[in-house]
Amino acid sequence: MTAWVFKNRWRKISIIGLGILGVIILVVVFFLNSFLSRTLSSKFKEAVLKGTDSLYRVNFSKLDINVFNGTAVLHDITFKPDTTAYHRLQQAGKAPNRLFEIKVKRLEVSGAHPLDIWLHKKIEVALIDLKNPEIYISKNGDKQQPQKPADKRTIYQKLSASFKLIRVDDIRLGEINFTYRDKSGPKPSVHVLKEMDVHATNLLIDSATQADTSRTLYCRDIVTQLRHYTGKSANGLYTYKINSVKLSTKTSRLDIAGVDVQPLTISMYLAKSHTDRFGLHLDAITLHHFNYRSYRQGQGLDVARAVLNKGEFSIFSNPNGPLKTTDRLVTFPNWAIRQLKMGLQVDTLDIKDLDVNYSEFKKGKSRKTGTVRFSAVTGSIFNLTNKKALLQKQPLATAHLSTLFMGKGRLNLQFGFNLADDGYSYSYKGHMGAMNMADANPAVMPLGLVRITSGTVTSLDFDIHGNQRRSAGKVTFLYHNLKVDVLKTDDEKGYAKKGIISLLANTVILKSDNPDNGKTIPRVADVAFIRPKNFPFFKTIWSALLNGLKGCAGVGKADEKEKNQPLTKKEIKEKADALKKASEYKQKEDKKFKQKLSEKQKP
Repeated sequence: MTAWVFKNRWRKISIIGLGILGVIILVVVFFLNSFLSRTLSSKFKEAVLKGTDSLYRVNFSKLDINVFNGTAVLHDITFKPDTTAYHRLQQAGKAPNRLFEIKVKRLEVSGAHPLDIWLHKKIEVALIDLKNPEIYISKNGDKQQPQKPADKRTIYQKLSASFKLIRVDDIRLGEINFTYRDKSGPKPSVHVLKEMDVHATNLLIDSATQADTSRTLYCRDIVTQLRHYTGKSANGLYTYKINSVKLSTKTSRLDIAGVDVQPLTISMYLAKSHTDRFGLHLDAITLHHFNYRSYRQGQGLDVARAVLNKGEFSIFSNPNGPLKTTDRLVTFPNWAIRQLKMGLQVDTLDIKDLDVNYSEFKKGKSRKTGTVRFSAVTGSIFNLTNKKALLQKQPLATAHLSTLFMGKGRLNLQFGFNLADDGYSYSYKGHMGAMNMADANPAVMPLGLVRITSGTVTSLDFDIHGNQRRSAGKVTFLYHNLKVDVLKTDDEKGYAKKGIISLLANTVILKSDNPDNGKTIPRVADVAFIRPKNFPFFKTIWSALLNGLKGCAGVGKADEKEKNQPLTKKEIKEKADALKKASEYKQKEDKKFKQKLSEKQKP
């Protein structure tokens, strides 16, 4: 009996003791929750203040901590500049060019160890999750800030008095609303991004990682993704869309999917603008080894390899465009690259399956639109740069491209541009295989009022070198059974044939074959062309090439000779005559330009 009573007594004592212990634990937990909330709140705010040199403050309405499962939730967070501190910096001329502001309704932290924070000054967290944060950046100016004594301490050194270590395995920011206000220019602009996600992994701030250059913002990897971005140009002529943009700081790879630049319809565009009309679609753009750090710091675009994958680029030459009075040297690619305000270094630009279309409405007798098509352009461009140190080692940018001219004839092209030469020298050579000449009619009929009724290209080869003043080279155009109709416009039929002129063109002017029937040595044209200043780049290279094509076809000078034969005295004189003729052509074009200019200036 005594043993049974003793046993029950101890059972009651144990139950009471456990109950008291449980109450004590609950009291301690609730106390810790409350105490840690207050303590960590003050430490967190103090750390932000120190880490930003008192410019920024962080506030939140409430911090809930659950010691049992290691979670914490912050409510109504704001991270914004202290206006008093900012104005003080402004008066001292030391205010930063950009200000940041962040608003978050709810931030949840899981897998945390609050006691380690309090007792050991260590923050170790499994996940930080922010939903629908609002981020604002204001750019207030581009002025160079006066140099102040540099604080060379790392973020770790600034925070080490409050925390010895900060580790976060995952940081997720979903559905970000991002607003960028640029107040530095004459007209303020606002850019808004939505549907933006950021995922950062393995953030670690400690004594070892403070000098780790493989990390970005102390993270092993930061993946940023933007979806469904749309906007309009300031003049309202273009709408641009991007399906998605994704950047990984670990791989330094930027992926852009679904790029579209859509102009207004032709009629609406011509009614509002006198500039040429452009359109662009690309399935994907990929930048490999993209130096996002130098780009973010405004130092330029530095890419090891860029890939443009499948799409279309179209140009419509505006017939109402203003007469250009400046030297059209500005259209030369090597001039444009050298004039870029930002640094450029693209080691390799790969183009895969890009369609390029050039359309022009021919004023005057035709009044019709012709289109030149280059289908499935594929190839690579090397050494695109404007950096002087790199140009001293290799000044030449080269391109190797392959395409289908008018969607039919295989055309292989090579371009070379000297990016350091004051004369803006360049070269282009190419080879085109067999093609039915009539396939070029969609371009030659409206633009030249000529219809090719028969003819087959055997091959076309050209090799031309030029600079901003003149071009010279060789063209070999082999074909057979060429016949054409010279046309005039007809309101009902579209075109009408000029019978007598067409007969003369086929029997007197044009050679139907090259080489001539029964001969084995073809006509080869030596090209000499002096560029009028109002001729842009592509008109210049086409004009030089056209001179060679016309010579091979009988409309101009071409010689029948074996390849690589030395020039005779007669041929040397003919070259001098060709150069004189090119000079006369230039003077003629300059005179025509002056006449057009005077007509434009008449009231």
